[in-house]
Amino acid sequence: MRARIYQPARTAMSSGQGKTKVWVLEYAPASRREVDPLMGWTSSTDTQAQVKMRFDSKEAALVYAQDHGVDAQVVEPNKRKPNIRARGYAENFAVDRRVPWTH
Repeated sequence: MRARIYQPARTAMSSGQGKTKVWVLEYAPASRREVDPLMGWTSSTDTQAQVKMRFDSKEAALVYAQDHGVDAQVVEPNKRKPNIRARGYAENFAVDRRVPWTH
């Protein structure tokens, strides 16, 4: 069995960092998906593709993969640099503003 271990990125609709600190072990699909002729739904006979396991650390996920004989590939996350300003929106109306605020 093949799997990948990764740290999920934040959603596109959010600037928060919730649910991005965990590591996920996700199995690669072993069979292709097929379209059901009657209903038109896509399905697969591979049930492992539905499994996502969450771990607190990358090392814990690697230990699990080694103990269970899973060939795991680790995908390192692309970290973004923190550029959060200290004051933000309130700085626009501050009295001690460096540059005068104009329209």
